[in-house]
Amino acid sequence: MPIRFLDDQHTDLRADFVMANPPFNMKEWWHAKLEEDVRWQYGTPPQGNANFAWMQHMLHHLAPSGSMALLLANGSMSSNTNNEGKIRKNLIEQNLVACMVALPGQLFTNTQIPACIWLLSKAKARKGEVLFIDARNLGFMKGRVLRDFKAEDIKQIADTYHAWQQSEGYDDEAGFCYSAKLADIEKHDFVLTPGRYVGAAEQEDDGEPFAEKMARLTEQLKGQFVESTKLEAEIKDNLKGLGYEC
Repeated sequence: MPIRFLDDQHTDLRADFVMANPPFNMKEWWHAKLEEDVRWQYGTPPQGNANFAWMQHMLHHLAPSGSMALLLANGSMSSNTNNEGKIRKNLIEQNLVACMVALPGQLFTNTQIPACIWLLSKAKARKGEVLFIDARNLGFMKGRVLRDFKAEDIKQIADTYHAWQQSEGYDDEAGFCYSAKLADIEKHDFVLTPGRYVGAAEQEDDGEPFAEKMARLTEQLKGQFVESTKLEAEIKDNLKGLGYEC
């Protein structure tokens, strides 16, 4: 449906804030008339995916000091298909990307596609840096298939971002957040996946000597193998009773 981009109904709008959740990985959006569109300041988006078209459309309508939050599919953080890597590189080098937040899976009822939040600003407080937040371990299972955030989870993410913005009370936290310089991001070929930057959380030492732990775990595994063999035999017997040999 290319009409979405051809029919810009707010040509003069310059918003202070934009918050949006456009369709993920929209394929049928391109039209030949969009080839030299003024909105593609950081590169022409690929014709088979509208992720960076939505992003640049919103950046175009952002005020000179405006900020925006955009929910996109995870592929937007790393894909190099048909100019996407170049667009992402340009956005980073132009100091537009402030923060990337990786979200846990199963947050949405209508899709299982993993998602992330892009926080962009035309007046970024910390030039030459990007904050990475890995929130994949936050939240709780609301049911068998749906995850949700607690109020304190949202507060943790928001407080981390604001502390980083203000350069006051912020510290990198292994496994959760990391403030990366442009040189760090360049080493990762301008991929913006938070997991590449935040590292792994430190594990507490439980005090159990390694040799003892290995002996205990080996014995536990042996017992699980025995249970597995018994279960396999029972399943085969049940199948045989139904007339099926395994």
